Amino acid sequence: MISVSGLSFSYTKKPFITNMSFNVSKGEIFGFLGPSGAGKSTVQKILTGMLTSFTGNVSVLNTDIKHIEKSFYEKIGVDFEFSSLFEKMTARENLRFFSSLYSSPSADIEGLLKKVDLHKDADKKVSAFSKGMKSRLNFIKALVHDPDLIFLDEPTSGLDPSNAAVMKQLIIEQKNLGKTIILTTHNMYDASELCGRVAFIVDGSIKALDSPWNLMHKNTNFNVVYSWLENGEKKERTVPVTQTSSDEKLQSLIKQNALISIHSCEPNLNDVFAEITGRVLV
Repeated sequence: MISVSGLSFSYTKKPFITNMSFNVSKGEIFGFLGPSGAGKSTVQKILTGMLTSFTGNVSVLNTDIKHIEKSFYEKIGVDFEFSSLFEKMTARENLRFFSSLYSSPSADIEGLLKKVDLHKDADKKVSAFSKGMKSRLNFIKALVHDPDLIFLDEPTSGLDPSNAAVMKQLIIEQKNLGKTIILTTHNMYDASELCGRVAFIVDGSIKALDSPWNLMHKNTNFNVVYSWLENGEKKERTVPVTQTSSDEKLQSLIKQNALISIHSCEPNLNDVFAEITGRVLV
């Protein structure tokens, strides 16, 4: 679906995106994970044809992105972080208008409104919507023409946990329908839950690219922390998970049923990101 080789781009004379290469397969949720200003949104703008003054090779939907035609936009859906809705129009009017811009049959607008719990507010002007409501409406706006490739920029930003969960379920539903999804975020939880692969981006370069599971397991040691009582005092010890069978104290406590607690200390994507890049996801 997407092939990028040797991509470089600059807004000024100073390099911004540097020698970036990656591929995205059909039906994949591919994530760009990095702090603000790392270059995630710029890459999305290049992939959607908004920025063309780059060097390198970029092919999207088997088309050189510098030579796309209008039909290209029939096949992609875009939900950028900031709303592009008409605030003096209602939610339903917005969806009908944007749907009318495409030659392909529109998706079920009423069904989309129900999925994001906006059907009861469909005839309210968008100017009266909260940030979260606008975010949900902006998301389904990207789906009205049933695109093959969907670009999402911080899709759960501004949403409460309940609506964020609804949004993530909708993203998974789109994947199950065979859609390819490009997700840019600095939210490690979204990336861990949704993405088949993620690219760590810092200062316009990819520092690592793999599945979240592989990144967490290959780059960080897992530990087990256990505690017990000794002469009335609580004791605690940490041991690498690969050495639990040879830890005599742990084995003794297990045989005596004398453990107070035991738990694993597993890294998250933020831990791995910091370890690999020396940066944090903010």
